[in-house]
Amino acid sequence: MRILVAEDDLVSLRLLQAFLVDWGYEVTCATDGEKALAVLQSPESPPLAILDWSMPGMEGVEVCREVRKRNKRPYIYLLMLTAKAKKQDIVKGLECGADDYLIKPYDAHELRARLRAGRRILDLQEQLVSAHSLIEMRMAVDPLTGVGSRDEILDILKRQLILSSRCGSPMSLVLANIDRFRDITATFGSLAGDAALREVAKRIRGALRPPDSIGRTAADEFAMVLPGCDAPAAASLAERFRARVDRRSIDTSEAVIPVTMSFGVVTTLSKKALDLDQVWCSATEAVSRAKANGRNRVEFATL
Repeated sequence: MRILVAEDDLVSLRLLQAFLVDWGYEVTCATDGEKALAVLQSPESPPLAILDWSMPGMEGVEVCREVRKRNKRPYIYLLMLTAKAKKQDIVKGLECGADDYLIKPYDAHELRARLRAGRRILDLQEQLVSAHSLIEMRMAVDPLTGVGSRDEILDILKRQLILSSRCGSPMSLVLANIDRFRDITATFGSLAGDAALREVAKRIRGALRPPDSIGRTAADEFAMVLPGCDAPAAASLAERFRARVDRRSIDTSEAVIPVTMSFGVVTTLSKKALDLDQVWCSATEAVSRAKANGRNRVEFATL
């Protein structure tokens, strides 16, 4: 593991460096606080640091304070090494952001043990970050179909609506519902319904342009956000989606099932700020018209 040692006394620095190299650490050295802070703020900063309290330019406690102020990620474990032994000094060092405090003259075995404790904390931190990233990823993806989740596609839609109103560029929202999906699951079972959903998502995703996004927003509903897409282009894309779903039946383990979808399209046309609910409701109404007019068709909404 990489570690920074900040110590202005060269004899103490070399002795500490020798210990650390012998323990298997990759050591970076700094002889003043400003250099130490520069290392800790770099993109490839070591995850561990041993800081002397008294250094020219910037004291170790100031370095701790600056590192914590910037809330750098991933976390850096800071160990203060100093001759200051009063309780108020220890408290000050910890309050400034140090994780541990070792008083000079230090015992090498104790230092090694404290560094191991720091590494355990860093390992736990890494596990927490990984778990958090996994949770965020799962929240962003619909687990059945692999397309975006409802929250993810709504967030994308919000951002695109803001961008569209600021720049005056068009964007379109396409909503699509599988026709008679309840009949499919009632007749062929939920596994066949799941297979149909996965295949529908795959077919639509295969027709998207690079900037477009797709998400599953309800049991049998998908939303496609199409940046920079005016009404004629949105009509063409929606018809392409419809045709790709309808072109052949879906082969499931239960049966070969014919599947169609009804589409509703809404396009922003000006710099007028549009509310997400307004756009969504307009697209939903267009889907309802498509259902009422015979299904397996595309209908359009105006704002």
